[in-house]
Amino acid sequence: MRSIHRDRTPGWLNGCVSTTTLEELGENTVRLTVEVSQAQVEHAVEHALADLAESVKIPGFRKGKIPRPVLVSRLGKDRIYAEAVESHIGGWFWSAATRSRIRPVSEPRYEFELPATTESGWSFVATVDVQPLPEIVDWTTLEVPRAQVEVPQEEVDAELEALRESVAELAPAGDRPAQLGDTLVVDLVDAAGESQRDTVVELGSGRLTEELESALVGMTAGETREVSLAQRDGSTTTMRVTVQEIQEKVLPPLDDELARAASEFDTLAELRASIEADLRKQLEAQIDAAFRVAAVDELVRASGVQPALPLVRSRATDLLTGFVHSLERRGISLETYLAASGTSADDLQRQMVLEAAVSVARELALEALAERAGIEVSDDDVKAYLRERAEAEGEEDVEEVIAEVWAHGQQESIREDLRLRAALDRLVADVRPIAPELAEAREKLWTPDKEKPQGDTKVWTPGSS
Repeated sequence: MRSIHRDRTPGWLNGCVSTTTLEELGENTVRLTVEVSQAQVEHAVEHALADLAESVKIPGFRKGKIPRPVLVSRLGKDRIYAEAVESHIGGWFWSAATRSRIRPVSEPRYEFELPATTESGWSFVATVDVQPLPEIVDWTTLEVPRAQVEVPQEEVDAELEALRESVAELAPAGDRPAQLGDTLVVDLVDAAGESQRDTVVELGSGRLTEELESALVGMTAGETREVSLAQRDGSTTTMRVTVQEIQEKVLPPLDDELARAASEFDTLAELRASIEADLRKQLEAQIDAAFRVAAVDELVRASGVQPALPLVRSRATDLLTGFVHSLERRGISLETYLAASGTSADDLQRQMVLEAAVSVARELALEALAERAGIEVSDDDVKAYLRERAEAEGEEDVEEVIAEVWAHGQQESIREDLRLRAALDRLVADVRPIAPELAEAREKLWTPDKEKPQGDTKVWTPGSS
């Protein structure tokens, strides 16, 4: 059975695909008829002309300086229009696929005739295999473990102790040897005779190398030691260390006076209550985040969501590319990371595949929930989100940011992100929270379905077909 869905983008939206017709062909295959606006055709042809002007050689003209009439005359309109379509049809297809809410799992098969002019719109047909939306369970029946917020008093005590440390005063340590937490004034002289005089260090702060800190612990004022230090090339060198002074921290008493001196509170009880409230808020945020993840993972598990392998592979490639770029921004090569972490390239690839499988499965489950719940995100919702983000980032012309997003067709991916967020909000609101201890106890109970043969499971795992 075929069904046809028609999606229209507002005609005033300059530069974007205007209309898409989706036809379901069965066997998880769809046909998209994509109509491209005149403005987008013009843009593609102009882009193709610029690229060809830089790449072709025409006697008497420098690259990039070939007049348009000469270029059209020498190459012909078909060559130029073919270049325009070839370089842009992929973007037009993916924009249409995003708006039509399909997830292609194969390369699209295109059918089209080249545009005859830039004075009108143009259309093409794309047939592609897609990942079907999974059949999900009634999420309102799901039970998801959620921890209770309990602020350990030792964490409150640790925060108070850190506050005491921050306002502690230094006093001479007398004749005793240096110990962790002491502040030392030292002279350092390397093997070449270069010296650093009156260097102030706090033992245990990590400012010095491990060998130097270990040597300084136990030294007394006026004592000198030769310390052997390992070099990156495997060799060793020496450093002469002389302790000039040893000072210890004198912590103030934990009382109301400390609260007044180190905070806006008048009493220690008020300060402790404030610290506990802050820690509680942090824990609540962590528990909320963990509960959201647990809720969508339970929906995936209960519904037996199976992401298609091509989607997982594509997502794994994106994750790996993003990871490598993040390393490069910090000045770290992939080879350096692998060597430092003791990870092989194959191990990293497997990790990315696992993360991709989880990520895609979660998105599919939430997309199915959004479909069943009738969750939609309007243009006004997208613009409100963009305004909020732009203002938070200090953008001066918020409306220009919105116009740029629309001009490049990026609003559709943002719309889908917001739709999935709304679906997750709905899921979290509808599932039933239970104590983690109860969930763990239930997992340990024997149930008949746990006796099913391995081959009966529908859960996709990396490496399965």
